[in-house]
Amino acid sequence: MKTGFTKKEDADRKWYLVDAKGLILGRMAAEIAARLRGKHKPQYTPNTDTGDFVVVVNADRIKVTGNKLRQKVYYRHTGYVGNLKEATLQERLQRNPESVIRDAVWGMLPKNRLGRDLINKLKVYRGEEHPHRAQNPEQLKIRE
Repeated sequence: MKTGFTKKEDADRKWYLVDAKGLILGRMAAEIAARLRGKHKPQYTPNTDTGDFVVVVNADRIKVTGNKLRQKVYYRHTGYVGNLKEATLQERLQRNPESVIRDAVWGMLPKNRLGRDLINKLKVYRGEEHPHRAQNPEQLKIRE
């Protein structure tokens, strides 16, 4: 009996649409990361991209639990001495809510070439409109 491995070309990809309005950030990101990796498919292979595309709309209407809006701090460094920038989740949601969801999903993906390929299959938009209507994305229900 031989073990079969799925190749990247053999994976049948679907498009999913997630409405982030009222969803909790971490739970939504975990489900999206699993869909991007393909863990919901029987032909899942850990070292191969067998996942689907995910489109997230209403990124500016997510929820977080507890006091994370004021207490969660994101850090980034510009590369220059003494230039460590910080922003709270609330500030980041006002300025760029797409990056909050993208970073949450990126934290749940592998940090290698495969992870970089997977994160490119995530499309995040601030409002209701998105340019992927031609792909007929299937509505994905995520528990709240």
